[in-house]
Amino acid sequence: MIKKSRNTKMWLPFFCLLCVIFITAIIGFFMLGKKSEYIQGQAEVNEYRVSSKVPGRILEIRVEEGQMVRAGDTLAILEAPEVMAKMEQAQAAKNAAEAQNAKAIKGARQEQIQAAYEMWQKAQAGVDIAEKSYQRVKNLHEEGVLPTQKLDEVTAQRQAAIATEKAAKAQYDMAKNGAEREDKMAAAALVNRAGGAVDEVKAYIRETYLIASSDGEVSEIFPQVGELVGTGAPIMNIAQMDDLWVTFSVREDLLKNMQKDAEVEATIPALGNEKVKLKVYYLKDLGSYAAWKATKTQGQYDLKTFEVRAKPATAIKGLRPGMSVIINQES
Repeated sequence: MIKKSRNTKMWLPFFCLLCVIFITAIIGFFMLGKKSEYIQGQAEVNEYRVSSKVPGRILEIRVEEGQMVRAGDTLAILEAPEVMAKMEQAQAAKNAAEAQNAKAIKGARQEQIQAAYEMWQKAQAGVDIAEKSYQRVKNLHEEGVLPTQKLDEVTAQRQAAIATEKAAKAQYDMAKNGAEREDKMAAAALVNRAGGAVDEVKAYIRETYLIASSDGEVSEIFPQVGELVGTGAPIMNIAQMDDLWVTFSVREDLLKNMQKDAEVEATIPALGNEKVKLKVYYLKDLGSYAAWKATKTQGQYDLKTFEVRAKPATAIKGLRPGMSVIINQES
């Protein structure tokens, strides 16, 4: 009895040790089998740059960084004296065209008829030269000396010379016959052309007023008042805050639950770890330069990285561009 009691006392600690080891192994198995992976991304927003078609000096900036603007708001004003000088030139050209139109009403003068005749004679000489060149190249082409492309070029030049001669002849006939109606039409066309030049300069003047094309928030202003800016130089950036989205860089072995149109749950540390729902709408391979090296000893391969973009399922109050967004995924 004494010997049996001693054996029981010896086996009891050993049995307890086995139980502890067994329980520890089970807990470790489940914990190691469910390792958490944290995928960090950040909020992004679409921006558009405000710039001008004309160079100038910043005369006035009417907004501040962080200010919300509406489509049609005036953001800044440029000073462009060169454009105003072009306006004067265009207006002077329009006045000259109007004077020419008034002159055409009186009909062609003898000097104009003579000038039109000389232009016709010049065009006829051009046709003669083009015809001779065409015949020479055509003969050489038939003999296989020159390529077809050269023949095509000479043919086009010949046709252009003939068309020029016809136009010059028509101008001479019109001047000789005193076709006042045609003169008036040509002069009126010059007036319209000059008017178009004036309208073009007016459009450039309107470009000195920088207008917001859509609603948004002024995220950055580059020049200061008084600075010179070139054509197309960015003046400021406008962030379209109603079009926020989140971008992640994800290893391909973690893409199982992040396919297109899938919904994922994420937290935003800057908003008190608020939980939000995101819907994936874009996936793209970042290329071989963004590969994760394998850590397994067998069957090694490089894990590529994908860019994943997702939009909030509902509007998230307080979310700002640059804020971190965390996805906790078990692997």
